[in-house]
Amino acid sequence: MKVLKFGGKSLASGQAFDNVINIIKTKVNEGPIVIVVSAIGDTTDTLENILDLAKTKQDYTTAFETFKNRAYHNEADINTELEVLSKLYEGVSLIEDYGVKIKDQVLAQGELISSKILAAQLNAKGLKATPVDSRQFFITDANFGSAQAIEEVSKQKTQAYFAALDKETIAVVTGFIGSTDKGETTTLGRNGSNYSAALLANFIEADELQNYTHVDGIYTANPDWVKNAQKIEELHFDEANELANFGASILHAKTILPLVENNIPLRILNTLNPENKGTLISNKPTDKGIKSLSVQSNVALVQFEGRGLLGIVGVDARVFTALANEGISVGVISQGSSERGLGFIVEEKDADKAAEALNREFSNDFYTRDVNSISIIRDLAVISIIGQNLSTFDKPYAALVKNKIVPILFNNTVTGKNVSLVVRKEEAKKALNVVHGQIFGIAKKINIAVFGNGLVGGTLIDQILQSAQSIEDKKNIALSIFAIGNSKKVLLNDGGINCNWREEIKDQSVAYNIQEVIDYANANHLENLIAIDNTASGEFIKNYIPLVENGFDLISSNKIANTISYSFYNELRQTLKANHKEYLYETNVGAGLPLIDTIKLLHLSGENITKIKGVFSGSLSYIFNNYSIQEKPFSEVLKEAITKGFTEPDPREDLSGNDVGRKLLILARELDLQNEFEEISIQNLIPTDLQAVDTPTFLNSLEKLNPYFDKIKQGLAPDTVLRYVGELSGDLQKDKGVLETKLIEVPTSSALGQLKGSDSIFEIYTESYGDNPIIIQGAGAGASVTARGVFGDILRLADK
Repeated sequence: MKVLKFGGKSLASGQAFDNVINIIKTKVNEGPIVIVVSAIGDTTDTLENILDLAKTKQDYTTAFETFKNRAYHNEADINTELEVLSKLYEGVSLIEDYGVKIKDQVLAQGELISSKILAAQLNAKGLKATPVDSRQFFITDANFGSAQAIEEVSKQKTQAYFAALDKETIAVVTGFIGSTDKGETTTLGRNGSNYSAALLANFIEADELQNYTHVDGIYTANPDWVKNAQKIEELHFDEANELANFGASILHAKTILPLVENNIPLRILNTLNPENKGTLISNKPTDKGIKSLSVQSNVALVQFEGRGLLGIVGVDARVFTALANEGISVGVISQGSSERGLGFIVEEKDADKAAEALNREFSNDFYTRDVNSISIIRDLAVISIIGQNLSTFDKPYAALVKNKIVPILFNNTVTGKNVSLVVRKEEAKKALNVVHGQIFGIAKKINIAVFGNGLVGGTLIDQILQSAQSIEDKKNIALSIFAIGNSKKVLLNDGGINCNWREEIKDQSVAYNIQEVIDYANANHLENLIAIDNTASGEFIKNYIPLVENGFDLISSNKIANTISYSFYNELRQTLKANHKEYLYETNVGAGLPLIDTIKLLHLSGENITKIKGVFSGSLSYIFNNYSIQEKPFSEVLKEAITKGFTEPDPREDLSGNDVGRKLLILARELDLQNEFEEISIQNLIPTDLQAVDTPTFLNSLEKLNPYFDKIKQGLAPDTVLRYVGELSGDLQKDKGVLETKLIEVPTSSALGQLKGSDSIFEIYTESYGDNPIIIQGAGAGASVTARGVFGDILRLADK
């Protein structure tokens, strides 16, 4: 014998009824079955809403007529149930009130209607079936609204009833309801239909209880919230009981306990996908470890503070007795030791009642000022991690903090195998995804906003899209670009932007400010946020601090933030530190070369860096490497560099020496020097008359540069070439160093003189290495190289 239980969602439409009937047909062929049903679809909520309309003298009759005329109500004789409802509603309307006893009678009609309709449909399909009212054998206490079965009496009556039932007839039993020994209707509380099914399976000693729902089984987290949640194939009764105790919506502790008694397996199945094997819950041992994450929403925190009660015996007993007398169940509890502080979680609907109960209990203590306050924090959620060992919870907790989620309360069970976190309700979905990704090793999702989609930005976006699947396969990191913006418009897609982004940006982008991007990320519960600045904008850096304060890590190929005032530089780093965020900018100097990281490591290790010198600009490297050895006018070499994308859009940014100056300043500040940009001695290579003209005019006047550079080239000594270098020197242990950029001639045989193409070279002199510098050399310009360097920063952050 198998007991099949169908929930309200499984019966919610004509197609759903067909699925249920097809399942029953299949199961009948396998052996005897009993059916347990919930009320159809939203019936329970509808009946309760009509009850409230009647209580408040509103037009309940229209809503009741709409309910009576539901199409599927014509498929069975439910006049008795509708007549009971009509009289109850009329009575409530007359007295303008109702209690839990009346409410139980009203809600019970939903299950009775469901049982009759399914039985009628089965008979119409040629399957002999009969509706069964479980009030005939489930005898309960008189705790209306959440009754408990009196098991010995109920068991005897159940066994007697089914012994007398025709063995060829399928019993369609009402879930959720029972009756007192006086015949008064009761309901069995939350998940009451599942409890009914478990009791029935226990009493008739079924081989298995099969609970048909709208999902394929129990998952590592709610699959509606966590897209990569995984189905759990098997659970032990104890593990399922823990899940039930911590709020897993598909289970309830009362459901598990009756099954354990006779070792009856429970299988969670999907009505819409009956071929799936679902999740089996039994006494079979399973692998140890974390099983699932559950969420309880709609809870509130009640905080009790009584400094004057410190050390007084019996305070906790008074608190919980007062709550118990009001029928209030308490969840997560936290207690302070330095003062008499007590916080505990209750259902939000019970929060005011809990506070009132405590105010009454401690009224005299308020008068004597031994109790300071009783307060409520609403709109909270509890995330419970079943099987979590506290000793390994450091990474999930750190990931929450990195994502700007700081739990309000933290609790672990005595066994240390379950951890619960209380967070704000609006943070719950994001928190669940963050913790789930950390715990189960499923691809960690990194949500990226790219600002600046020109040559470097566009190349980066393409690199990410092309490499995303490979990175997910190899590193378990899922990169998703949710925003692409320029100075005016942004394209947003919380599911991730695809390879058609260039066309979509034309058609679907919208005007924006940075707060709207932040709000979009929050509204869509996006975790592990990275903002990438591939602009050259001095305006965009104003967004850095708001982004950091709202949970974004930063990556930038834009040098301006690191080279404007030292006060901003310092403020940004203080903000990063306060918000536990990272700011990576390896491409600021040397494009994709590992220069900044090397200098950081040397400095942090205590190495005394005495000088840094080199060709900092890949653009100027390309220009002077070629101009020094080719018989071409300077303007032609410059045009080649522009065409290859080696220069800034306005090449004067390179030729002015400002770009080299900024890079030099960035390195100086990595050594904790407090230099300002204005203190750098910079040789500007642009003739005065071309410095102030607009960009198009300058680009049309490049030939005017030739006389100036021809003269310099003609003055070169034999076997020398031109190089534009930057140098940081002076006493670098003080607050400021000496920063200088200039065009010099160097021997062709020297390290600087042997540079080719757009390579950069950096010589790092230290106290330990003396006159033998550490040399870093490689490609120093180009969109692809720079984008690849930014990509490297993304992966560094993702690993963290």
